[in-house]
Amino acid sequence: MNTVPSGLELCTAQFHHPSFIIMPAERLQKIIAAAGVASRRMAEKLISSGHVQVNGQVVSELGSKADPETDHIRVNGKLLHGAQRHVYLLLNKPKGYVTTMSDPEKRPTVMDLMRGVKGRVYPVGRLDYASEGLLLMTNDGELAHRLMKAASHVVKTYVVKVAGTPNDDAIAKLRAGVSIATDDGKRVKTGPAKVRIVKEAANPWYEITLIEGRNRQIRRMFEAVGHHVEKIKRVRYGPLALDVPPGKFRALTLQEIDRLKSASKIG
Repeated sequence: MNTVPSGLELCTAQFHHPSFIIMPAERLQKIIAAAGVASRRMAEKLISSGHVQVNGQVVSELGSKADPETDHIRVNGKLLHGAQRHVYLLLNKPKGYVTTMSDPEKRPTVMDLMRGVKGRVYPVGRLDYASEGLLLMTNDGELAHRLMKAASHVVKTYVVKVAGTPNDDAIAKLRAGVSIATDDGKRVKTGPAKVRIVKEAANPWYEITLIEGRNRQIRRMFEAVGHHVEKIKRVRYGPLALDVPPGKFRALTLQEIDRLKSASKIG
């Protein structure tokens, strides 16, 4: 008895009949990301850990393909219903929120600020608990993946309040690059940064523009020249500028979305 092959099998089959047209299969992680379930990176973890089924069979090999039109794809037992309408939001993250979907310590997360949003969005990149400012929220897994991959090509600007006044030599070191520790204990030299003072005071404010995005990078840069960062706010991310009050968000314009997609293209 003949059986009808699944989309996973069809993607490798050859059909020569002119009326038999097969939709091209796509990588599972791309399909899951397009459905707004998770980012591309998280989708890969879900696949590897055996949480994804295609036509009733667990698929755990990265690179596996399926046809979202014909295959039944389940993530954690839930059936995917195709690509969601993409949502792109600019959030002004307040201090005291973590940039995660949930927090084991029960601290507030940026998801608590997403009331009224249709569909599930998630943050692109992160701002630490004590930082505030511009955070992109989206369910466009493809764009999120590209932006994370192109982190060192997307310009980010922050305003920073520093304890004490760094001297000219310290500022020169920040501009040229300083050695900082990474989360895994290694040391790296930061890339060149633009640094300008925006408010002179006993504890001055500086504007810092980076083309890389290591965790707690600005705090560690100032610590490397002997100064503690008291406040930090991201005011620009690529083509986006912060223009909403703390805790509020707005939809991106079509022009901003196009510019963001252009900024995410490496090379």
